[in-house]
Amino acid sequence: MLSALLQSFVSEQTIRRWIPSNPFLGIIFASLLGILFPICECGMIPVVRRLILKGMPVYVAVVFILTGPIINPIVFSATYLAFRNHPAMAYSRMGLAFAAAAVIGVLLYRFLKSNPLRNSKEHLSAQTSLEGHQHQGSKLTNLFVHASDEFFEMGKYLVFGSLMTALIQIFMHRESLVAVGQGPLSSHLFMMGFAYVLSLCSTSDAFVASSFQSTFSAGSLLTFLVIGPMLDFKSTLMLLAVFKTRFVLVLSMLVAITVLAGSLLWEVLG
Repeated sequence: MLSALLQSFVSEQTIRRWIPSNPFLGIIFASLLGILFPICECGMIPVVRRLILKGMPVYVAVVFILTGPIINPIVFSATYLAFRNHPAMAYSRMGLAFAAAAVIGVLLYRFLKSNPLRNSKEHLSAQTSLEGHQHQGSKLTNLFVHASDEFFEMGKYLVFGSLMTALIQIFMHRESLVAVGQGPLSSHLFMMGFAYVLSLCSTSDAFVASSFQSTFSAGSLLTFLVIGPMLDFKSTLMLLAVFKTRFVLVLSMLVAITVLAGSLLWEVLG
C-alpha cells in the first residue's frame, strides 16, 4: 500500500527534493528514514524499488533497505525490552546498523556505475502507460491497481520464503547450538547463518536472541540482531526479483563482511 501511495501521490520532483545532494548527508538521511517509515524488511523492497524508479539514488535506497527495518522506534523499543538486563544491546544494534550501512552506502556511491534494477525499462514503461491513462480513473483507483500489482508480484517470494524458513525452524534442534555458542569466530558465523535461515521479523527477533544469552556471546547476538533484518532468506528472494543477481551477490557479501567485522570490533572494544 505504501509503495502504491508513493506511486500515485508523490512525484519524482518531490523525491528528488527530499534527498540531500551531498552523498554523505544522503546516507545519513536514508539511515534515519526508518524513523518516519518503520517498515519491516518484508515490505521494504517494493517500496524502495518504487523510490528508485521515482529518482532516488541507488546508494541511498540500499542504505534505506539496510537500516529501515532496524533504526526505527518500534524495533528499538522491542530490543530494549528483550534485553532489559543488558540495555546497551539496543543502542549497539542501532549503532552497528548505521555504521555498516554507511560503509556500504559509500562503497556503492563510489563504485556502482550502472542501474542494478532488473527490468527497470519495463517498469518505467508500465508506469508511464498507467500515468498516461490516469485521467480515465481516479487516483484512488490507481492506488489499488498499483497495490494489487505489488502484492501479487512480491507476495509469491514472501510466501515461498516463509514456507522454507518454517520448515527449517521445525527441524532444527536447539541442543546442537551449544557446541558452537562460545567460539570466538564460530559463534558469529553460526548466528549469521541462523539469522539468515530463520528470517525473523525485526520487531520480534530480539526476543529470540535474548533467549540465547546463556549460550552465545554478546557479540554473536549482536551479529544476529543486525544481519537478520539486513539479509535473510525471504529478503534475498525478493531482492533477486527486483535487482540483478550480480548486484544482490555483491550486496550480500558487503553486508556479511561489514556486520561481522563491526561486531567483532565491538566485542574487542567492549
